[in-house]
Amino acid sequence: MITVKNAKSYLEEKIGEDVNDIKKVWETFKDFCKEPVEGEEDKEILFQCGVYDFTGEELFHFDFVRQFTVYEEDEYSHMEQLHCEFLFKPTDELRNFETTEWSMNYDDIDDFLNHIVTLQEFKTPLELKPIKTEIYQEEI
Repeated sequence: MITVKNAKSYLEEKIGEDVNDIKKVWETFKDFCKEPVEGEEDKEILFQCGVYDFTGEELFHFDFVRQFTVYEEDEYSHMEQLHCEFLFKPTDELRNFETTEWSMNYDDIDDFLNHIVTLQEFKTPLELKPIKTEIYQEEI
Protein backbone atom coordinates (compact mmCIF):
# COMPACT_ATOMS: atom_id res chain seq x y z
CA MET A 1 0.00 0.00 0.00
CA ILE A 2 1.06 3.57 -0.63
CA THR A 3 2.09 5.44 2.51
CA VAL A 4 2.73 9.15 2.98
CA LYS A 5 6.44 8.35 3.35
CA ASN A 6 6.70 6.49 0.04
CA ALA A 7 4.16 8.56 -1.95
CA LYS A 8 6.82 10.64 -3.73
CA SER A 9 8.93 7.67 -4.80
CA TYR A 10 5.78 5.78 -5.85
CA LEU A 11 4.62 8.65 -8.05
CA GLU A 12 8.10 9.21 -9.51
CA GLU A 13 8.31 5.52 -10.43
CA LYS A 14 4.91 5.72 -12.14
CA ILE A 15 5.94 8.84 -14.09
CA GLY A 16 9.28 7.35 -15.10
CA GLU A 17 11.55 9.34 -17.39
CA ASP A 18 8.75 11.47 -18.88
CA VAL A 19 8.94 14.01 -16.06
CA ASN A 20 8.94 16.97 -18.50
CA ASP A 21 5.90 15.70 -20.42
CA ILE A 22 3.14 17.65 -18.68
CA LYS A 23 0.33 15.68 -20.33
CA LYS A 24 1.81 12.34 -19.26
CA VAL A 25 2.49 13.60 -15.75
CA TRP A 26 -1.10 14.85 -15.52
CA GLU A 27 -2.52 11.48 -16.63
CA THR A 28 -0.31 9.67 -14.11
CA PHE A 29 -1.16 12.18 -11.38
CA LYS A 30 -4.91 11.75 -12.04
CA ASP A 31 -4.60 7.99 -11.57
CA PHE A 32 -2.47 8.51 -8.46
CA CYS A 33 -5.16 10.80 -6.98
CA LYS A 34 -7.62 7.92 -7.00
CA GLU A 35 -5.32 5.44 -5.28
CA PRO A 36 -5.70 4.95 -1.53
CA VAL A 37 -2.93 6.08 0.79
CA GLU A 38 -2.58 4.48 4.20
CA GLY A 39 -4.29 6.52 6.91
CA GLU A 40 -5.93 8.92 4.47
CA GLU A 41 -9.48 9.89 5.41
CA ASP A 42 -10.22 12.31 2.58
CA LYS A 43 -8.53 12.89 -0.74
CA GLU A 44 -7.26 16.47 -0.83
CA ILE A 45 -6.13 17.44 -4.32
CA LEU A 46 -5.11 20.91 -5.43
CA PHE A 47 -4.47 22.51 -8.80
CA GLN A 48 -2.81 25.90 -8.58
CA CYS A 49 -1.01 28.23 -10.92
CA GLY A 50 0.20 31.79 -11.14
CA VAL A 51 3.24 34.04 -11.47
CA TYR A 52 5.19 34.22 -8.21
CA ASP A 53 8.71 35.10 -7.16
CA PHE A 54 9.19 32.40 -4.50
CA THR A 55 12.73 31.80 -5.78
CA GLY A 56 13.65 35.47 -6.15
CA GLU A 57 12.81 35.27 -9.85
CA GLU A 58 9.33 35.71 -11.27
CA LEU A 59 8.19 32.40 -12.73
CA PHE A 60 4.86 30.92 -13.73
CA HIS A 61 4.15 27.99 -11.39
CA PHE A 62 1.86 25.24 -12.72
CA ASP A 63 1.32 22.80 -9.88
CA PHE A 64 -0.58 19.56 -9.21
CA VAL A 65 -0.67 18.78 -5.47
CA ARG A 66 -1.89 15.93 -3.30
CA GLN A 67 -2.15 16.85 0.35
CA PHE A 68 -1.95 14.35 3.20
CA THR A 69 -3.05 14.81 6.79
CA VAL A 70 -0.77 12.76 9.02
CA TYR A 71 -1.93 11.28 12.30
CA GLU A 72 0.18 9.59 14.96
CA GLU A 73 -1.72 7.33 17.33
CA ASP A 74 -5.03 8.87 16.17
CA GLU A 75 -3.81 12.38 16.97
CA TYR A 76 -3.25 15.02 14.30
CA SER A 77 0.49 15.43 13.66
CA HIS A 78 0.99 17.54 10.52
CA MET A 79 0.20 17.91 6.84
CA GLU A 80 2.37 17.12 3.84
CA GLN A 81 2.00 18.12 0.22
CA LEU A 82 3.32 16.19 -2.76
CA HIS A 83 3.88 18.55 -5.70
CA CYS A 84 4.28 18.00 -9.43
CA GLU A 85 5.35 21.51 -10.35
CA PHE A 86 6.25 22.93 -13.73
CA LEU A 87 8.00 26.28 -13.99
CA PHE A 88 7.82 28.61 -16.99
CA LYS A 89 9.20 31.99 -17.94
CA PRO A 90 6.18 34.28 -17.54
CA THR A 91 4.65 35.53 -20.77
CA ASP A 92 1.95 38.18 -21.05
CA GLU A 93 -0.60 35.39 -21.48
CA LEU A 94 0.63 33.38 -18.48
CA ARG A 95 0.57 36.50 -16.30
CA ASN A 96 -3.22 36.53 -16.76
CA PHE A 97 -3.58 33.07 -15.21
CA GLU A 98 -3.92 32.53 -11.50
CA THR A 99 -6.12 29.97 -9.82
CA THR A 100 -6.40 27.71 -6.80
CA GLU A 101 -8.85 24.81 -7.10
CA TRP A 102 -9.36 22.25 -4.30
CA SER A 103 -11.04 18.88 -4.84
CA MET A 104 -12.97 19.25 -1.57
CA ASN A 105 -15.13 21.88 -3.29
CA TYR A 106 -16.55 19.24 -5.68
CA ASP A 107 -18.91 16.31 -5.22
CA ASP A 108 -16.22 13.79 -6.04
CA ILE A 109 -12.70 13.48 -7.38
CA ASP A 110 -13.86 12.88 -10.96
CA ASP A 111 -15.94 16.07 -10.96
CA PHE A 112 -12.88 17.96 -9.78
CA LEU A 113 -10.52 16.43 -12.35
CA ASN A 114 -13.03 16.94 -15.17
CA HIS A 115 -13.42 20.58 -14.19
CA ILE A 116 -9.66 21.24 -14.11
CA VAL A 117 -9.17 20.19 -17.74
CA THR A 118 -11.77 22.77 -18.84
CA LEU A 119 -9.84 25.71 -17.37
CA GLN A 120 -7.86 27.93 -19.73
CA GLU A 121 -5.29 28.20 -16.89
CA PHE A 122 -4.80 24.46 -17.33
CA LYS A 123 -5.06 24.15 -21.13
CA THR A 124 -2.60 26.85 -22.21
CA PRO A 125 0.47 25.69 -20.22
CA LEU A 126 -0.05 22.12 -21.49
CA GLU A 127 1.13 23.30 -24.90
CA LEU A 128 4.30 24.98 -23.55
CA LYS A 129 7.69 23.60 -22.58
CA PRO A 130 8.62 24.13 -18.93
CA ILE A 131 12.06 25.44 -18.03
CA LYS A 132 12.08 23.24 -14.94
CA THR A 133 10.06 20.39 -13.45
CA GLU A 134 10.10 19.47 -9.79
CA ILE A 135 8.48 16.62 -7.93
CA TYR A 136 8.85 17.18 -4.22
CA GLN A 137 7.10 16.51 -0.94
CA GLU A 138 7.09 18.94 1.94
CA GLU A 139 5.66 19.25 5.41
CA ILE A 140 3.42 22.27 5.76
